[in-house]
Amino acid sequence: MANWLHLAEQVLDGHELTDEEALAILDCPDEELLLLLQGAYRIRSAYYGNKVKLNMIINAKSGLCPENCGYCSQSAVATAPVKTYKMVDKETLLRGAEEAHRLRIGTYCIVASGRGPSDKEIDTVVSAVKEIKERFGLKVCACLGILKPEQAARLKEAGVDRYNHNINTSKQHHPNITTSHTYDDRVRTVETVKEAGLSPCSGVIVGMKETKRDVVEMARSLRALDADSIPVNFLHAIDGTPLAGTNELNPRYCLKVLALFRYMNPTKEIRIAGGREVNLRSLQPLGLYAANSIFVGDYLTTAGQEKAADYQMLEDLGFEIEFAPAPPAGVV
Repeated sequence: MANWLHLAEQVLDGHELTDEEALAILDCPDEELLLLLQGAYRIRSAYYGNKVKLNMIINAKSGLCPENCGYCSQSAVATAPVKTYKMVDKETLLRGAEEAHRLRIGTYCIVASGRGPSDKEIDTVVSAVKEIKERFGLKVCACLGILKPEQAARLKEAGVDRYNHNINTSKQHHPNITTSHTYDDRVRTVETVKEAGLSPCSGVIVGMKETKRDVVEMARSLRALDADSIPVNFLHAIDGTPLAGTNELNPRYCLKVLALFRYMNPTKEIRIAGGREVNLRSLQPLGLYAANSIFVGDYLTTAGQEKAADYQMLEDLGFEIEFAPAPPAGVV
């Protein structure tokens, strides 16, 4: 039987997983799963204690995307019936921020479809973020696609804290998922936001017909990129997308994936993201022994778990929610 707790202590002492150790985590026998998670929790608790960060998304621009990503219902090749609309106005972004603040969400995520934002769309986000910061003091993450250096600088100046641009999969597997942009395009965007002083957020989607070695490579690549926050999505295959009908995951394997990302990236915010509800199912609570962050509410085009159920889950686990600070008296 592997000594997962010993491996966790080695990680805390600065050890980087070998490929053999990383694959062993993904191949962990189910009867050792709780021991694996005990090691993951040992690492998680060393850096985050029992705290959980909450995030909420606003889909600021839906559909209308020229890219051909196989997992996405908003892509040019998808036939899924999704709402399509251009960038929402400042007032809509502010209402979303007000709702996030009411729920004491830590990070408000402004997400827009498309290859990358126009300068006019950047104008809208910049104007909204300045007021969001003044009124609510929320941490703001933007996810607007491939970003130019001057656009990244404007977002930073406006008060955006973090920028998300996922690598999604391994470099080797990337051409099987999309051909309208490259893996290197995504890495360059992460480097661009780092150079602008924004906190880099980059994650993955697991369950897209990749190998276990691909998953190990994803975790290692994000360690090399030094992403501060790593959202781990599990494919929610949507009818009308090229990956429709794909069903390669089970809850126990998803837990092993989360453990791998914690062992490989011990100091980072590991967030259970899209597909949590349909893939982890009744084992969702166990995921938080490895991860320390979740989304609350709906995702871009798929529904999330009821908010009340998420708060109840965290209370039942005995975890402490890392709420956003309350607003100054009379501000909201």
